[in-house]
Amino acid sequence: MTKLLLSLHVIAAIVAIGPVTVAASMFPPSARQALAEPGSERAVSTVRLLHRICRVYAGLGIAVPVFGLATAGAMGVMGDPWLITSIALTVIAAIVLVVLVLPRQEEILDGLGDTATVTSPKATVRLAMFTGIFNLLWAVVTVLMIVRPGSTTGA
Repeated sequence: MTKLLLSLHVIAAIVAIGPVTVAASMFPPSARQALAEPGSERAVSTVRLLHRICRVYAGLGIAVPVFGLATAGAMGVMGDPWLITSIALTVIAAIVLVVLVLPRQEEILDGLGDTATVTSPKATVRLAMFTGIFNLLWAVVTVLMIVRPGSTTGA
Protein backbone atom coordinates (compact mmCIF):
# COMPACT_ATOMS: atom_id res chain seq x y z
CA MET A 1 0.00 0.00 0.00
CA THR A 2 2.89 2.34 0.78
CA LYS A 3 4.32 1.95 -2.72
CA LEU A 4 0.94 2.76 -4.26
CA LEU A 5 0.50 5.86 -2.09
CA LEU A 6 4.06 7.00 -2.80
CA SER A 7 3.52 6.48 -6.53
CA LEU A 8 0.28 8.50 -6.42
CA HIS A 9 2.05 11.23 -4.42
CA VAL A 10 4.91 11.49 -6.93
CA ILE A 11 2.56 11.38 -9.93
CA ALA A 12 0.38 14.08 -8.38
CA ALA A 13 3.45 16.25 -7.76
CA ILE A 14 4.64 15.89 -11.33
CA VAL A 15 1.22 16.36 -12.94
CA ALA A 16 -0.09 19.13 -10.66
CA ILE A 17 2.88 21.11 -9.37
CA GLY A 18 5.00 20.91 -12.52
CA PRO A 19 2.53 22.82 -14.73
CA VAL A 20 1.99 25.48 -12.07
CA THR A 21 5.71 26.14 -11.69
CA VAL A 22 6.24 26.32 -15.45
CA ALA A 23 3.15 28.41 -16.26
CA ALA A 24 3.76 30.77 -13.32
CA SER A 25 7.36 31.25 -14.48
CA MET A 26 6.23 31.97 -18.04
CA PHE A 27 3.55 34.46 -16.95
CA PRO A 28 5.73 37.53 -16.12
CA PRO A 29 7.68 37.59 -19.41
CA SER A 30 4.49 36.90 -21.36
CA ALA A 31 2.75 39.73 -19.51
CA ARG A 32 5.65 42.06 -20.28
CA GLN A 33 5.33 41.14 -23.94
CA ALA A 34 1.59 41.80 -23.85
CA LEU A 35 2.24 45.17 -22.20
CA ALA A 36 4.80 46.03 -24.88
CA GLU A 37 2.35 45.12 -27.65
CA PRO A 38 -0.92 46.90 -26.76
CA GLY A 39 -3.83 45.50 -28.68
CA SER A 40 -2.14 42.17 -29.39
CA GLU A 41 -4.90 39.67 -28.71
CA ARG A 42 -2.47 36.77 -29.13
CA ALA A 43 -0.19 38.07 -26.37
CA VAL A 44 -3.14 38.68 -24.05
CA SER A 45 -4.64 35.26 -24.76
CA THR A 46 -1.29 33.65 -23.90
CA VAL A 47 -1.27 35.44 -20.55
CA ARG A 48 -4.88 34.37 -19.91
CA LEU A 49 -4.03 30.76 -20.72
CA LEU A 50 -1.02 30.76 -18.38
CA HIS A 51 -3.15 32.19 -15.56
CA ARG A 52 -5.84 29.58 -16.15
CA ILE A 53 -3.23 26.80 -16.03
CA CYS A 54 -1.96 28.19 -12.73
CA ARG A 55 -5.46 28.36 -11.22
CA VAL A 56 -6.61 24.92 -12.38
CA TYR A 57 -3.44 23.07 -11.47
CA ALA A 58 -3.19 24.87 -8.14
CA GLY A 59 -6.56 23.30 -7.33
CA LEU A 60 -5.38 19.89 -8.49
CA GLY A 61 -2.22 20.39 -6.43
CA ILE A 62 -4.15 19.70 -3.22
CA ALA A 63 -3.74 16.02 -4.12
CA VAL A 64 0.01 16.26 -3.50
CA PRO A 65 -0.13 16.88 0.26
CA VAL A 66 -3.14 14.56 0.62
CA PHE A 67 -1.24 11.64 -0.91
CA GLY A 68 1.92 12.77 0.86
CA LEU A 69 0.29 12.68 4.29
CA ALA A 70 -1.24 9.29 3.52
CA THR A 71 2.17 8.00 2.46
CA ALA A 72 3.86 9.43 5.55
CA GLY A 73 1.23 7.81 7.76
CA ALA A 74 1.73 4.45 6.06
CA MET A 75 5.52 4.79 6.42
CA GLY A 76 5.28 5.84 10.07
CA VAL A 77 7.31 9.01 9.61
CA MET A 78 4.72 11.61 10.60
CA GLY A 79 6.88 13.02 13.40
CA ASP A 80 10.18 13.10 11.51
CA PRO A 81 11.77 16.56 11.30
CA TRP A 82 12.33 16.36 7.52
CA LEU A 83 8.63 15.69 7.00
CA ILE A 84 7.50 18.45 9.36
CA THR A 85 9.83 20.84 7.52
CA SER A 86 8.42 19.67 4.18
CA ILE A 87 4.86 20.19 5.39
CA ALA A 88 5.70 23.70 6.63
CA LEU A 89 7.38 24.61 3.34
CA THR A 90 4.43 23.19 1.39
CA VAL A 91 2.02 25.35 3.40
CA ILE A 92 4.21 28.40 2.80
CA ALA A 93 4.37 27.60 -0.94
CA ALA A 94 0.58 27.30 -1.06
CA ILE A 95 0.20 30.65 0.72
CA VAL A 96 2.66 32.30 -1.68
CA LEU A 97 0.71 30.93 -4.64
CA VAL A 98 -2.75 31.79 -3.36
CA VAL A 99 -1.98 35.14 -1.70
CA LEU A 100 0.88 36.57 -3.78
CA VAL A 101 1.09 34.94 -7.21
CA LEU A 102 -2.48 34.30 -8.39
CA PRO A 103 -3.93 37.67 -7.27
CA ARG A 104 -1.07 39.55 -8.94
CA GLN A 105 -1.61 37.58 -12.12
CA GLU A 106 -5.28 38.59 -12.00
CA GLU A 107 -4.36 42.26 -11.45
CA ILE A 108 -2.05 42.19 -14.45
CA LEU A 109 -4.71 40.48 -16.54
CA ASP A 110 -7.25 43.11 -15.50
CA GLY A 111 -4.77 45.80 -16.51
CA LEU A 112 -4.29 44.19 -19.91
CA GLY A 113 -8.00 43.99 -20.57
CA ASP A 114 -8.96 47.41 -19.24
CA THR A 115 -7.66 50.42 -21.13
CA ALA A 116 -8.41 52.64 -18.12
CA THR A 117 -6.04 50.61 -15.93
CA VAL A 118 -2.37 50.89 -16.74
CA THR A 119 -0.29 47.96 -15.53
CA SER A 120 3.27 48.83 -14.65
CA PRO A 121 6.05 46.57 -15.90
CA LYS A 122 7.30 46.70 -12.28
CA ALA A 123 4.27 44.60 -11.35
CA THR A 124 5.62 41.79 -13.52
CA VAL A 125 9.01 42.03 -11.80
CA ARG A 126 7.42 41.65 -8.35
CA LEU A 127 5.32 38.79 -9.66
CA ALA A 128 8.45 37.10 -11.03
CA MET A 129 10.06 37.41 -7.59
CA PHE A 130 7.09 35.78 -5.84
CA THR A 131 6.96 33.08 -8.51
CA GLY A 132 10.65 32.40 -7.95
CA ILE A 133 10.06 32.06 -4.21
CA PHE A 134 7.18 29.63 -4.90
CA ASN A 135 9.39 27.56 -7.22
CA LEU A 136 12.30 27.60 -4.78
CA LEU A 137 10.08 26.35 -1.95
CA TRP A 138 8.93 23.43 -4.11
CA ALA A 139 12.51 22.67 -5.10
CA VAL A 140 13.54 22.47 -1.43
CA VAL A 141 10.57 20.22 -0.64
CA THR A 142 11.54 17.98 -3.56
CA VAL A 143 15.12 17.72 -2.31
CA LEU A 144 13.88 16.88 1.19
CA MET A 145 11.69 14.13 -0.28
CA ILE A 146 14.61 12.64 -2.19
CA VAL A 147 17.44 13.05 0.32
CA ARG A 148 15.42 12.58 3.46
CA PRO A 149 17.18 11.38 6.59
CA GLY A 150 16.74 7.67 7.10
CA SER A 151 16.29 7.01 3.39
CA THR A 152 16.34 3.32 2.60
CA THR A 153 17.92 3.89 -0.80
CA GLY A 154 21.44 4.16 0.61
CA ALA A 155 22.14 7.11 -1.73
